[in-house]
Amino acid sequence: MAERRLFEDVVDTIRRLILDGTYPPGTRLPGERELSERFEVSRVTIREAEIALQATGWIHIRTGAGAYVEAVLPGDNAILPKVSAFELTEARSLFEAEAAALAAPTISAETLAKLNELLALMADDSKSEEEISAIDREFHMTIAAASSNKAIIHVIESLWRMRMELPEVRSSHSLVCRKDGAARQAEHADVVAALRNRDASAARLAMRRHFNRLLESMLDETEERAMVELRRQSAESRERYLLSVKLA
Repeated sequence: MAERRLFEDVVDTIRRLILDGTYPPGTRLPGERELSERFEVSRVTIREAEIALQATGWIHIRTGAGAYVEAVLPGDNAILPKVSAFELTEARSLFEAEAAALAAPTISAETLAKLNELLALMADDSKSEEEISAIDREFHMTIAAASSNKAIIHVIESLWRMRMELPEVRSSHSLVCRKDGAARQAEHADVVAALRNRDASAARLAMRRHFNRLLESMLDETEERAMVELRRQSAESRERYLLSVKLA
């Protein structure tokens, strides 16, 4: 399991403060400086925590106006199922491919413009991994919303909660996304192109290709980690053997 990062502790603390009424739904959170002083962390850490809270539906950030607690909280006390990154990605492939197909015939020009903006943001190399994850979520949820199917939207929101909150899933995605940024960007662009053409079949296929490549990358990463562990164990065995020979 990946080592817990400082901003995750801040996320947990702010969630508790929201739930105990210190920051009630609909109210504005204190500014970055005040929060950084309260939690004795940097403003960068506060910013990362707020991005994560926005990605999981706890707050929304208004440019130039600060961060606000959502009026309706996401029900964080609900128990998430213990799933692997592979299981989650397979499920996302099924639901998000169909959401894209449903969205294609009726997607608005405004939604397409928003997707293009999100593509540009994801291509920005200066953004942190947490920022890219939040933008990635917004990209996929924008397509889900364009399907106009409330049941599918709810399912995809739940799947994204698993993606963002389950530590092992988050770690697996992090390892893959660091290596496959260019491929992910091209795949997202293919989905948008199919949506722009109002082609439901092409949108479904483009989304499936995106997740199929992600699954293959996860398999490659798993095999690579297994080989590293095997080499480590072999090296330890060799050292013990050599030591035993010397002692003999």
